[in-house]
Amino acid sequence: MTDNWPHIPPAPGTPACGPPSFEPERGWWVTRHADVRAALTCPAFQMPAVDTGSPGTLAWLRGTVSRFSPPRHHAQRRAIVVTALTPLDPDDLRHDAARLTVTVLDRAGDRLDVMRELARPVPLRALADRLGFADPAAAGTAVAVVATAYHPGVDPALTTRADRAVATLLALAPDGPPEAQANLIGLLVQACDATAGLIGAAAHHLRPPVAPRTPVSAETADLLAEVLRLDPPVRATRRVTTTGVRLGGRDLPAGSPVLLRFDAANRDPRAFPEPHAFRPGRPGASLLTFGTGERGCPGDRHALALAAGVLDVLWERCRRTPAPLRHEPHPTLRVPTNLEVSVR
Repeated sequence: MTDNWPHIPPAPGTPACGPPSFEPERGWWVTRHADVRAALTCPAFQMPAVDTGSPGTLAWLRGTVSRFSPPRHHAQRRAIVVTALTPLDPDDLRHDAARLTVTVLDRAGDRLDVMRELARPVPLRALADRLGFADPAAAGTAVAVVATAYHPGVDPALTTRADRAVATLLALAPDGPPEAQANLIGLLVQACDATAGLIGAAAHHLRPPVAPRTPVSAETADLLAEVLRLDPPVRATRRVTTTGVRLGGRDLPAGSPVLLRFDAANRDPRAFPEPHAFRPGRPGASLLTFGTGERGCPGDRHALALAAGVLDVLWERCRRTPAPLRHEPHPTLRVPTNLEVSVR
C-alpha cells in the first residue's frame, strides 16, 4: 500500500528554505525548520498586539482569547482552554464526527460538497456539543461567520456580521465569566478553518485507491500528520520581536515583524529526507503546523480526532469527482472552497 502514496508538490507560493530574509514591505520571513522552531520557543518573539473593543464584539473577542494575548494574560487564558479540553476524550470526538457524517451522507443525493456539508459544520457541531453550547448547530454557523473576520484588517462589513455572530455565541455558550466564554468561542474559531482545511486536503490527496477503503485506527494519525506537513491548512503565523535577537545567522532588530512559514519549514530537507514524498509514520523532526512551545495548539489531538471521524466515513462511502480544486484567498490559510464527491 505504501508504494501508492502520492508525491505532493509544494502549494503555490510556498517559499524555499533558506536563512531568514528581509524585505521592507513584508518584514522578515523565516523558512527553515530549525529557525521556525527556535522562534516559536524564544520569548523574544511574541504575537503582534491586537486592539480590543466593546464587550461582546469581535474586537473584544480577539483581545480576550489566549491566542492574541500578551504574555501577562496568556497563561491564564490558555489555562481556560486546557481545562475545557481536558475532559474531552478524542475517541469520543472522533465517534461524534463519524456519526454526524453518516447522518449527512444518508440524507445526501448522489453528489455532495465536502467543504460545505462536512468539513466545516461537522467538526464544529461535535466540538460545540461537547463544550456545552446550547445549540451546537447554531453555534457552528455563527463560528463560521466569526472566522471570516477573525484576523485583523478585514472588510468592515464582515466585522459587522461577526459582531452579531459573537453576540449569538455568547448567548449559546455555557454560563461563566466573559473571559471564559470568550476563550471557549476562540477555541471553536481556531478549529473552524484549520480542521476544515485538513479534511479538505486529506480528502483531496488521499483519494482512492490511495486512501484506505475502510475506517482505520492507528494509521489515521500518521496519514493526517503527513497531510499537515505537506499541505498545512495554516501555512504561517506572525510574530514581532520584543528585543534585538539573532536567528539563523541574521540579526533581527527589536520591533521587527516576522512571518514564520510552516509550509516551507515542513519541507526542509535538513529535517525531512525526501521532503516532498508522502511517508506516513516518518521518524525525525517534529511537525510544526500546530506550533510548539508555550503557544503551541492545546487542541491538536482533538482536531485530529474530529478530522479522522469525518474522513473514516468519507473514505468508506465517497469517491472524488474530477472537478478542479480551488482554495480560498488568504495570506496564511489554505482551505479548499469546494470539494465534490460522489456518495455510495
